[in-house]
Amino acid sequence: MRQSTIFHLALPLCAFAGLSCGTLAWSDEFAPGTKVGVVRSPLVREASGIVASRKNADVLWIHNDSGYPAHLYALDTQGNLLGTCPVVGARARDWEDIAIGPGPDPNQQYLYIGDIGDNESKYPSVWVYRVPEPDVDATNPFGQMRIGPAEPLELTYPDGPRDAETLLVDPLNGDIYIIAKRSFFCRVYRARFPDRPDGPVVLERVAVLPWGFATGGDVSPDGRRVIVRSPFNAALWIRPDGEPLWKAFEGRQIGIPLRMEPQGEAIGFDSRGEGYFTISEGVDPPLYYFALVSRADEELSDNSTSHADPAR
Repeated sequence: MRQSTIFHLALPLCAFAGLSCGTLAWSDEFAPGTKVGVVRSPLVREASGIVASRKNADVLWIHNDSGYPAHLYALDTQGNLLGTCPVVGARARDWEDIAIGPGPDPNQQYLYIGDIGDNESKYPSVWVYRVPEPDVDATNPFGQMRIGPAEPLELTYPDGPRDAETLLVDPLNGDIYIIAKRSFFCRVYRARFPDRPDGPVVLERVAVLPWGFATGGDVSPDGRRVIVRSPFNAALWIRPDGEPLWKAFEGRQIGIPLRMEPQGEAIGFDSRGEGYFTISEGVDPPLYYFALVSRADEELSDNSTSHADPAR
């Protein structure tokens, strides 16, 4: 999301600021955020998505928003740039989020890059690029390394074009989720695990969030917990045992902390699900880490509140 679109925030953020009055619990299960580093690189100016590696210890993947090359950037967990990865076969129209999860090879982790931004809600399709995660050493900067070729997954909405900034991938089954924004309720869409689809996949609308503006999200490595944020607030949901990921959004949400950022969009769990990172767009963005100090799973499971999709 570029600065020129910030005026769209006003009305949806009113909905988010309340986070569905009467159903939100605030918790101290995460410690206040600590600034663990600053990304001081002229290559990173609009960090829009972040995800922790599942195969490389202490490695984070980030990318820029629209207007930049189709590159991923590897960081260590102090925000030091390890290197640049041009993604072969990918186009960067409006990259908004990044996720990680399973794919066609059961022995491989895949990076999923969400080219899902559409400020004017005009594109008939959006794209998610899937590429095997490369090997990276957090103690050894590598300069530049081409990765890919990326596999393009073309997705269409069942109810017309949407603008979105949040991409989730279920680590248990590979289902892809996109959370659209700019309405009183964020709509949640799913594409069942696309092994190698032959053509466009029509997303299925499965849930809503009881607020209106989502800029990033992630799923914990065990698939149990989901976090979603706006520029100013964030919330967590617990997935019911044995249920699809979207069922988490029918349960109670819990507020989790953020730090004030210039234009905060990205959020991602660490590789163990024991905390989460955030990063902002802008020059020399700080990298924040919020450590898990207790678990709210039992509390949330005992106090679930359904948020039914008013259009379903």
